[in-house]
Amino acid sequence: MHELTTHPADPHVLFRAWYEDAQRCDAIRYAHAMCLSTVDAEGLPDARTVLLKHFDDAGFVFFTDARSPKARQLEGRPAAALTFYWGPLDRQVRLRGEVAPAGDERSDACFALRPRESRITAWASRQSEPLARRGELEERVESLTKEFENEDAVPRPPHWRAYRLTARIVEFWQARAGRLHDRLLYVRDGGGWRTSWLEP
Repeated sequence: MHELTTHPADPHVLFRAWYEDAQRCDAIRYAHAMCLSTVDAEGLPDARTVLLKHFDDAGFVFFTDARSPKARQLEGRPAAALTFYWGPLDRQVRLRGEVAPAGDERSDACFALRPRESRITAWASRQSEPLARRGELEERVESLTKEFENEDAVPRPPHWRAYRLTARIVEFWQARAGRLHDRLLYVRDGGGWRTSWLEP
């Protein structure tokens, strides 16, 4: 366990340590699940769970359909928040920053890691659009499965893109007895980061 009594100068280093702890924890099924929060054109907040596909010093990468509500919200207001909550470890990480498409190379690389069935579903699904009936989607999947049956690899559909959040603010929260929780805040400051402790 990596406690907050000492901490690195860069939040990405601490995030990696905590993320690896979460991945090793048998009680956490989806260590890479995170809540993505955006704001729509009317200023109303929106939130949903997505999966972290890659992260490094450049940012935190996730996928979505570029025609989806979240993608449209990010196009109008290209900033978001991410929240990781790892209950069995009594930990939370919150990040805020700008979001931009991660580019075709990253999109292709991430898409290639998906199971074949999930790649076909990405072609079939019109994310968040109403269905006349449930069977409509299943029929599209069946049709596309036949269409791609002679293909070694299912290509990435043009609307399926990787997005990267570049963190400007990162907060680490560690529960402690008596609600004397640790809250460590990183704020980007020029080329580096400044840190401060917050009241629990």
